[in-house]
Amino acid sequence: MARAAARAYLGAMTDRITTLERAFELARSGDCASISDVREKLVAEGYSLQQLTGPTLLKQLRTLCTASYVPAEVEPQG
Repeated sequence: MARAAARAYLGAMTDRITTLERAFELARSGDCASISDVREKLVAEGYSLQQLTGPTLLKQLRTLCTASYVPAEVEPQG
């Protein structure tokens, strides 16, 4: 039984995309205005932030966030 559980666990691990892949997905999604937003969503989804380092990577993500971000519409009051 333990062996079957281990196989299921390992199988589930390989189905999950990497932190970097998910960061790029989030940056392109239009939901993240900044790297901080990307980081916040990654942590909420259980990803580690250890791979999100380096000026080139952060510049790429920042550029994607800026190009893709769509602010939420504010409903008029009254």
